[in-house]
Amino acid sequence: MSKPEFVYVTYIETTPEKLWEALTSREFTRQYWFGAEVRSDWKVGSPFALTLEGEVTDSGEILEADPPRRLSYSFKHQKFEELRGEPISRVVFTIEPFGALVRLTVLHDGFVEGGKYLGAVSNGWPAILSGLKSLLERGKVLAIPRTALNKGFDAK
Repeated sequence: MSKPEFVYVTYIETTPEKLWEALTSREFTRQYWFGAEVRSDWKVGSPFALTLEGEVTDSGEILEADPPRRLSYSFKHQKFEELRGEPISRVVFTIEPFGALVRLTVLHDGFVEGGKYLGAVSNGWPAILSGLKSLLERGKVLAIPRTALNKGFDAK
């Protein structure tokens, strides 16, 4: 039986270098990640944090950094008590040139069968990645409400 995982593939009209910058730059992530910022020096073994309004919402460690091709980090939720008990998961971004486009594959795995976190992630990533694609292609993010991140998860 396969382990639960989330996989998302999208094609973005950009370059691998610009996409890498958008995934690793505080200024970029703040725009499409609903105000949240990624923080790391992006070296293998270094800490990773996602902060929102000065609060760490998720944390982890850089597992792989091969600019502009592949980025991976562990991911542990900190904000909502209902999700804090879930195990550390893993996020992998694979960036591949595809003609004039870039194919971005996001794999988020390491979930427990029957856990709540996969449901939360399955709603959050599409909203975040839609904003990323729009920002890179049009220069502005979509007006997706922040509640899209928690759809299907009763966050207090």
